[in-house]
Amino acid sequence: MTKDLERDLGLPSVLAISIGAMIGSGIFILPALALEIAGPAVVLAYLLAGLLVVPAAVSKSEMATAMPEAGGTYIYIERGMGPLLGTVAGVGTWFSLSFKGALALVGGVPYLLLLFDLPLKPVALGLAAVLILVNLFGAKQTGRLQLAIVVVMLAALGWFAAGSTSRVQPTNFGGFFDAGLGGLVAATGLVFVSYAGVTKVASVAEEVENPGRNIPLGILGSLVFTTLLYVFIVAVLVGITDPGTVAGSLTPVAVAAEVTLGQAGVVAVIVAAVLALISTANAGILSSSRYPFAMSRDALAPPSLSTVSERFGTPANAITLTGGMLLLLIAFVPILDIAKLASAFQILVFALVNLAVLAFREGSVEYDPDFRSPLYPWLQLFGAVTGLLLLTQMGTVALTGAVVIIVGSVVWYLWYVRPRVSREGAATTALRRRVTRQALADVTSLSAANGTATGGQETDRTAVAQPRSEATPEVLVALTRGVDDSRARSLLALAADIVRPRDGRVVAVRFEEVPDQVPLTDEATVQSAADLSFERRIESLEPELGVEVEADEIVSHDTKHALVNVAAERGVETVVAEHEPLRVRSRLVGDPIDWVVRHAPCDVLLVDNLGYDSPERVVVSGGSGPYPPLAVNVAEAIAVGNDGTVGLWQPGGSDGEDPADNLGEYRSTLSQLLSVPAETHSLLSDGGALKRPDVHVRPGDPHRIRDLLFADRPTVPNPGCTTVTVHPQPSRHPSLGRRFLEWAFF
Repeated sequence: MTKDLERDLGLPSVLAISIGAMIGSGIFILPALALEIAGPAVVLAYLLAGLLVVPAAVSKSEMATAMPEAGGTYIYIERGMGPLLGTVAGVGTWFSLSFKGALALVGGVPYLLLLFDLPLKPVALGLAAVLILVNLFGAKQTGRLQLAIVVVMLAALGWFAAGSTSRVQPTNFGGFFDAGLGGLVAATGLVFVSYAGVTKVASVAEEVENPGRNIPLGILGSLVFTTLLYVFIVAVLVGITDPGTVAGSLTPVAVAAEVTLGQAGVVAVIVAAVLALISTANAGILSSSRYPFAMSRDALAPPSLSTVSERFGTPANAITLTGGMLLLLIAFVPILDIAKLASAFQILVFALVNLAVLAFREGSVEYDPDFRSPLYPWLQLFGAVTGLLLLTQMGTVALTGAVVIIVGSVVWYLWYVRPRVSREGAATTALRRRVTRQALADVTSLSAANGTATGGQETDRTAVAQPRSEATPEVLVALTRGVDDSRARSLLALAADIVRPRDGRVVAVRFEEVPDQVPLTDEATVQSAADLSFERRIESLEPELGVEVEADEIVSHDTKHALVNVAAERGVETVVAEHEPLRVRSRLVGDPIDWVVRHAPCDVLLVDNLGYDSPERVVVSGGSGPYPPLAVNVAEAIAVGNDGTVGLWQPGGSDGEDPADNLGEYRSTLSQLLSVPAETHSLLSDGGALKRPDVHVRPGDPHRIRDLLFADRPTVPNPGCTTVTVHPQPSRHPSLGRRFLEWAFF
């Protein structure tokens, strides 16, 4: 049985965790580095960075009140964007927080070395071990320690600021913008990580008392306080030191304190720096350990990481794993370089946090936060865009490292997570439903235009569903001399069923191709008697077909061009022709009928003609996405014309019951829209139990290489009946973006 974490962190502890997570390297280490980039404008860089963090802080506050669970950023991105991005965010944020904690410990030791002659790494490892044990003992002890550290640290910094303000020299701010806009933006990107801890408290939201109140107050309150503190302290630091004396120093605040407060001030700053950096590491262990804990509960990590200690009520295995990573980083890894990498990834995660709010708000999942972001969605879009812009300022090494972390997370997802997890994020669900609605709307629109009565209206073979328009709708049946009367009748009957609802006309044209050296006029004279016989045979079928039938014969040197020209001159809506199997060589060098499909100004139906005798069982198939509207429309028209039924074939799985996709809902709604009885079938689950249909309608896509090269009758399984492959006119082809959405989210 999984044990829940105790809610024992009040508002003071929340503020302490958030402030303590921020006031560390951001004030005691980074100002010296930022000064080298931006000069005195480093003060503005800290203010600008604090403002750019606001969207992520507000977004995280909203999501934390809706989902007060351990895991923070991972939880929000996983629920909003899906398990793949959730894995990337969880793994990446766990690494970045561990890196930042290690940097804080190593960065604090130089201040300590100003008083004591001690080895750096052993001291840092010892401090890390103590903090790991503190976290194992419980969140309550962690919160109390954090509160005590923050109080002492702020008191020391307050004394430094108060004692140094009067010594500020305005001349030190001369040449404020000498580094230009580029220097300011680069420095802003560098110090952005100083505010990364503002949302750390969300990762322990499951342990916060009254999360709907304390989480937003803790996050936003600590951000405002810390931004003002950063700006004030950095301004004092720049104003009391000679230009160039602080830039690049390992202990910049101690250097500044010595100028105004002497040795006593240095000692106070040392105490504050050590406590601040220890508190940063402490908060890092506390929050980062909750990421593998939360991921484990969602099957994105091994189940042992979600074990809660019966004695201390803490996720012991997750804390141990995080502590081990921290010790390895301190002992063996160049921490400063990896911290830059972690900073870059943190900016990317903040951008994803803003997008996650959009996913929840626009999605269909249950989402009811106690706190809602103002200025939605503009604040979130601003945060996402500015975050990505700042990311470009982190340098090639940091960006490359971030890519490595992302790729590693994706590999872990594919190898471990995907076989175990089938759920989707709110964004995927929202996009899937939007694609579904558009697909259904397209079917309804096309069916209404073609008069097939989609929407549940009753029709029969003798009814005229739509009045005749000024231009009579026509379907062109293209025949060759090799098509006998029986196969010709099948094509004509199919065309009649398609055009009958709108009182249209079937135009049957037999195309005869002669060599280039034969004059067309001579050949036409020879064929005149045969033409008359052909026209009489075709037009005699008019009473049987129930539509007006017109027959003609065209003699040309190039059948494919003649066919397209006739279709264009008459303005026909559809061309019906036999689809003869071709050899691979023909497909490679160019198939005439493929040329017709690409150039015809109308829909083209290619028929594998095995007979058409009052078909009552019509099936339509497709890939894993929605059925093309034209395929549904043709299948419905055939079924309406023969008092039949429509079967919706899907490639696999259950009969649309899988909640991880939207196929079941889509097919159910589509079945209700059709004006004839309809049912769905899974090709995998039904297997050989499927009845053989009378007509099979399938989509044709000239962009699919597999079909172009190899598939003469690409149906799975082969239905053993007449197959109609539909090719919509070019104006009806979905856009590249639409095809991508259907491929990705259906």
